[in-house]
Amino acid sequence: MTGNWTRNAFVYLLILVAAAALFLNVYGPGEAPQKVSLSAVARQVERGEVTRIEVRGERLQVYAGENSQPLASRKEEGVALTRTLHGMGVSEESLSRVKINVQPPSNSGNWFALVINLLPLILIAGLFLFLFRQSQSGSNQALSFGKSKARMFVGDRPTVTFGDVAGADEAKLELEEIVEFLKEPQKFVALGARIPKGVLLVGPPGTGKTLMAKAVSGEAGVPFFSISGSEFVEMFVGVGASRVRDLFEQAKRNSPCIVFIDEIDAVGRYRGTGLGGSHDEREQTLNQILVEMDGFGTDTNVILVAATNRPDILDPALLRPGRFDRRVTMDRPDLQGRRAILDVHVKGKPLDPNVDLDLIARQTPGFVGADIENLVNEAAILAARRNRRTIAMSEMQESIERIAMGGPERRSRIMLPKEKERIAFHEAGHAIVAHLTEDADPLVKVTIIPRGAAGGFVLMVPERDRYLAKRAYFIDSIAIGLGGRVAEEIVFGDISTGASGDIQGITRLARDMVTKYGMSRRMGPLQIGHQEENPFLGRELTDQRDYSEEVAEALDSEVQAIVGEQLQRVRQILTAHRQQLNDVAAALQKRETLNREEFVEVFEGRVASSDLPDPLELQPA
Repeated sequence: MTGNWTRNAFVYLLILVAAAALFLNVYGPGEAPQKVSLSAVARQVERGEVTRIEVRGERLQVYAGENSQPLASRKEEGVALTRTLHGMGVSEESLSRVKINVQPPSNSGNWFALVINLLPLILIAGLFLFLFRQSQSGSNQALSFGKSKARMFVGDRPTVTFGDVAGADEAKLELEEIVEFLKEPQKFVALGARIPKGVLLVGPPGTGKTLMAKAVSGEAGVPFFSISGSEFVEMFVGVGASRVRDLFEQAKRNSPCIVFIDEIDAVGRYRGTGLGGSHDEREQTLNQILVEMDGFGTDTNVILVAATNRPDILDPALLRPGRFDRRVTMDRPDLQGRRAILDVHVKGKPLDPNVDLDLIARQTPGFVGADIENLVNEAAILAARRNRRTIAMSEMQESIERIAMGGPERRSRIMLPKEKERIAFHEAGHAIVAHLTEDADPLVKVTIIPRGAAGGFVLMVPERDRYLAKRAYFIDSIAIGLGGRVAEEIVFGDISTGASGDIQGITRLARDMVTKYGMSRRMGPLQIGHQEENPFLGRELTDQRDYSEEVAEALDSEVQAIVGEQLQRVRQILTAHRQQLNDVAAALQKRETLNREEFVEVFEGRVASSDLPDPLELQPA
């Protein structure tokens, strides 16, 4: 520590001296005095224009006044100035009016000027020497482009273990073999077994791939090197390959260990699909990774773990046996997984006794671990904002809706009475169709309070996780999407733009039924068209048409037939239940939000909308 401080102080001192030298050169004495001949000085003295002469050796500085700029001249060596001036015709009287100061000669000024001029060169030489020594010791970041940026975590004090990862039991079982190999490699080597050199964690964003890799390191108690795929490639050619070599050298020195590369698709995409020189650098980096993985021996005990959410665009050479031989899927958690993840994230947080974590797990299908963590955090923030000491069920429910609908409630939005009435009938149409269809998800809530981009919404949550969807489910989903538009048409005789999102969703769903799932009676079990994909860009670009114009016409006709059939069905449902439509819409205009029980009571006529309490009466004082 003291040595580093001394070297830094030396550099700062050099910079300070150089700055002083620059200041003196810039702001020091101005231009050199004008040189004149001694005969000219004699004429000026005779005319009385000179008041003072400074003599230093043979050099002269001639002043015509106290504040005037001096003139430079030289006298004859070894001869007094007065004698020389008398010889040039200067009278004694003229010479008596001039003050002559004779000073002993000195060379200090020459030395000072020499040092000032040499200081910048000394500074540059010192800086180069300092940088060279630092680069030799490996501590200079400015010259270490080829050094790996991997962060190393020591495994003797693990911060993450398998107990911190919930909802991925199958992935844990797969990775327990890796942990056992790192702890007892001799058991596998004695039987001639070869542990996988690489493990690829695959799954949607937020499923806990990085957390799982850290848990493997924590369970095994070995060093953990973490780096992102984008940190390999820089603007300089060859830097990525150099960093790969340095990373694997560090890993071998700290063997046994785990090397984790997050988002490996940044450097591991298909080769030969580049759009420029930058991709050539990426290919060199990938080639170096492949070479280093081939160089692992059975006694190396270095395991490479990588994570990606786009395994389909990875280069096949990266996935072959001997490199990434094992693929571990980190899928979206099921009901039990979401319940276990909730237990992890509510640990240490004060929960109200009325919080039902089982109900929350059922209401969050499709949520990944990151979503559930955000849900609990948002609920805690809401509780703190409301000055509560515990997190209640209301905060948890509101957090679910905030995440699912893309924003908080927009109660400050001012709606005209006519607009509010139209939105109420629109959402009532959705809710009634959802309540009367058999294969739809159960209704949980209907509201006309704007949230995100929606003016209102109907919340439906499946009772259990759905892994297969029947044709009847898609048909009912299309019918529910049309409920709002048909309700406006029946009540107001006109339609609005409020159904634009619904129309977009039902059109996509009907087309998928025909082109992807083979659920069309006319087209049969065929997949029509496929997606053209660019591995370099890593996203879908266009639909590749591999069918005729006749098939395209039939496809469009079938999509229209599916939607048109459900449109007639929804018209019949809402026409037959016109009174219930009016009652639910009136209740929504008064209460703004109805839960499932309240909706059923209004729909079945057990409670009139006028008997419902005002929402302001329900708010605590």
